[in-house]
Amino acid sequence: QVQLVESGGGSVQAGGSLRLSCVASGTTVSTYWMAWFRQAPGKERERVAAIYGDGSVRYSDSVKGRFTISKDPAKNTLYMQMNSLKPEDTAMYYCAAKPPFRVDYTYWGQGTQVTVSS
Repeated sequence: QVQLVESGGGSVQAGGSLRLSCVASGTTVSTYWMAWFRQAPGKERERVAAIYGDGSVRYSDSVKGRFTISKDPAKNTLYMQMNSLKPEDTAMYYCAAKPPFRVDYTYWGQGTQVTVSS
């Protein structure tokens, strides 16, 4: 059974940094496609960053240049370094994973809250 457990959220002031972690079990971050999503109250869920089996990455325009997604296969952990945080980054952040052949992300973590104050 695949489980994803996020950590690292918190409250910071604008301009600050946070690093989110997502420990995976029952699967490997090496072969699955992994991503970070976020959802703010009253808004649709947004994929902010993704990393594929070959290590290539994609970012949404809203976080490009400020967030960095990475993975450590030895620790089976996904990360997202978030710098220059803005109040509009406030949301619940979710780790997600899927086998490469699936269209939709299949497995989800419970989420970790990020709150950025101005």
